[in-house]
Amino acid sequence: RGRGRGGGLTAVCWQFLRRQQVLQLYRRILRALRDVPTEADRRYLQEWAREEFRRNKDATEEDAIRMMITQGNMQLQELQRTLKLAKS
Repeated sequence: RGRGRGGGLTAVCWQFLRRQQVLQLYRRILRALRDVPTEADRRYLQEWAREEFRRNKDATEEDAIRMMITQGNMQLQELQRTLKLAKS
C-alpha cells in the first residue's frame, strides 16, 4: 500500500507537510524583513526572497527540498541576529 517513509504517511501527505514547512518559512522570512530599517534594502531583500522561492517552486526531490528548507532557516536565523544587533 502507499506507505512512505513516515511509517504510514503517504507521499501525498509528505508533500503536503513539506509544502506547509516551505510556506511557513516564506512567511517568517517576509515577517523578519519588515524590521529591515531602510526601505530600499527591505524591498531588495523581499524581492530576493520572492525570487528564490519562485525559482525553486518546482523542486520535487525530497532531499533537495529538505536541504533548501534547512538553508532557508539558517539564513533566517542569521538575518534575525543581524537585525537584532543593528537595533542594539
